[in-house]
This record gives sequence, C-alpha cells and structure tokens, in this order.
Amino acid sequence: MTQYEKAVALWQQKNIKNDAELAEALNGHSITFAYHSGKIENDRITYHDTREIFEHDGVTSYTGDLRTLFEIRNAKEANELFLASFGARRPLDARLICEFQKKLTQNTYDTRRYQLGERPGTYKLHDYVTGREEIGASAEDVAEEMNELLSELSDIPDKNAMTAAAYFHAKFENIHPFADGNGRTGRLAMNYFLVLHNHPPVIIHEENRRAYYEALEAWDSFQEIEPLRDFLRCEAEKTWEKQIARVERCRKKGRDKGL
Repeated sequence: MTQYEKAVALWQQKNIKNDAELAEALNGHSITFAYHSGKIENDRITYHDTREIFEHDGVTSYTGDLRTLFEIRNAKEANELFLASFGARRPLDARLICEFQKKLTQNTYDTRRYQLGERPGTYKLHDYVTGREEIGASAEDVAEEMNELLSELSDIPDKNAMTAAAYFHAKFENIHPFADGNGRTGRLAMNYFLVLHNHPPVIIHEENRRAYYEALEAWDSFQEIEPLRDFLRCEAEKTWEKQIARVERCRKKGRDKGL
C-alpha cells in the first residue's frame, strides 16, 4: 500500500458523518491549510498569526498590514462555512463556490477592480490577465463554463475523487471566474469536493508552489491532468504523514505485545 493509499484508508476509517466529526478529524489541519493557501499568494502571512486568529480570534503585538490580517480572518470564516456546509451536506455548486469566494475576499478586494464594479461573491464583470498569456474565460462566458464544469462532477464515484478534484481545480483556475481570490477559492472548493467524496483534504504547501504552478500550467498548455493529480497525491501524503506514522507506531506496539 502506498503512502497515498494509506492516507485515504486512514481518512475513510474515521467514517465522518457531520461537521463536528469533520472538525475533529481536521484538528490543526484547518489552520495549516489556511496558512499555506494564503501564503502562496501573500508572503506576509505567518503561521503564528494564522493560529492566533483561528484559536483566539485576534493577535497580539501585530505589526503587519491590515489587509493581511483581514485575509487570515477571512480564511477562518471560510473554514467555518466549509464545516457548516459539510454538516448540511450542501453540494458543491455555483452558489456555494460564490459564498466561499465572498468569505475569502471580503474587505480585501483589489481596489482598482472594486472601482470597476467587481464585488466579492459574484463572477467577474471584466476580463483580466491571469498569467503570461491567458485571461481566463471571458466574463460573459463564466457562468456557462462553471455550470458545465460542475455538471461534469455531479456523478463521480468516491474512488475517482482525486482525479476529479485535480480536474476541477485545473479547470476552475483556467476559467478564473472571479476578479480576485481565485486561487484560495479553488483550493478550498477542491478540498470540499474531496471531503464530500470521503477523501482526505490536501494542503498545498507554499514551499511547493513552483511545482504546483507547473502542474496547473500542464493543463493550461496541454490539457494534461496527470501532473496535477500526481502532485496532489504527493501533497496528500505530506499532509497526513504524521498521522500515518502515528497509527503505524501504535500497530507495531500492538504486534510487539502480541495483541
């Protein structure tokens, strides 16, 4: 059994049925996910500040900029929506994705784009450069392309969850449906899709952002999903390696005692 398969098996043994059980299963991973997902795009985010806000709803002796503080606070509120939505078994649809994006970007929206009429929680009204060449889907096509993408994911068996999640994330970032916050929203929505399909969520570690962007580029340029799927499997192994090691130590002790 590979480390990735061990991570999946460990998660599925938890048999998570509600938001309280999901919160317990995630434990500190919600903080770590928020830290890495935010830091991929904002290098001023620190783990210390993220943990303080998640655990105490504030930070002491903070000397950073206000936008960064709001982004961390937004990540906490988005996590609360994530848990509540799972508890209600809400499907991953356009409405929920817009709610995720609104939570993640409130009070931090790009000023120039806000002046152009863009608002948190709604698809973009204008086209923007998102990379060296791409601008994402045209604003007028976003709703249709998002509906098509979500329709493709409506009947995916749990055993294919990781491949489907990689496909969703690659297509979502390629569409780039919002004027701001697409990366954070895409990563959160991808993990929501995974937990709905009884699969462990994945932390994309900020130190691996180059490999992450290269995997996304493989889809943009060649429609190859394997690089992103394989990258996410590696990140899943890294996300859950400590829990896997802990379980294996306990099993070894049991065998040594003849249990």
